[in-house]
Parts: sequence; C-alpha cells; structure tokens
Amino acid sequence: MPEDAKGISLPRLARLAPTLESTALKLMEEAGELGAAIGKYRGLSGEQVAEDQADILRRIGQELLDVAQTAVTMMFVLEEHYQVDIARLLSEHVAKLYRKGYM
Repeated sequence: MPEDAKGISLPRLARLAPTLESTALKLMEEAGELGAAIGKYRGLSGEQVAEDQADILRRIGQELLDVAQTAVTMMFVLEEHYQVDIARLLSEHVAKLYRKGYM
C-alpha cells in the first residue's frame, strides 16, 4: 500500500444472518440515507437548513460509514456463502486503480 494510503477495517457483525438480497436492500437504504444527509447539507430539500454545518457533515460521515459497513457485510456474505475470494478481488481492484493512475 502506498505511503499516503489510508486503510479502514470494519468488523464482521454478530447476531445477523444476512443474505445477498437483504444486504443489497440494506445497502440501498443506507445509500439513500447518505443522499438525504448530503441533500440536507446542500439545502436541496427546499427547507431552510437550521442545523450547524459541522453537525450535518458529521452526519454525512456517519451515514457513509453505514454504507461502508453494509458493503463489507456483503463481502462477508459473498465469501461465506458463495466462496468468492474477496482478498483476490481486492488485490485486482488495487491493481486496476494503479493502472488507471489513481494511485
């Protein structure tokens, strides 16, 4: 990993029995909540923004982490139920980013 790269690690959640379909639906729900938070920050709902911008940006960060957690959960589902090699896919993904000049 490049020196300037940041990593994030999210846990496998306990007491859940996610399926590919339930996780996909949850991912869409969380993405919608992220979109709503961004819309509020930009005043796209038409209402007057009464919240402090720092609070709204914090909410955006929280919603983004919910999206990321749900995406990670889907990766666990793919690994555990469908034997998809996520580590290999991650390596291929990073190689693609290098090829495209993003890293």
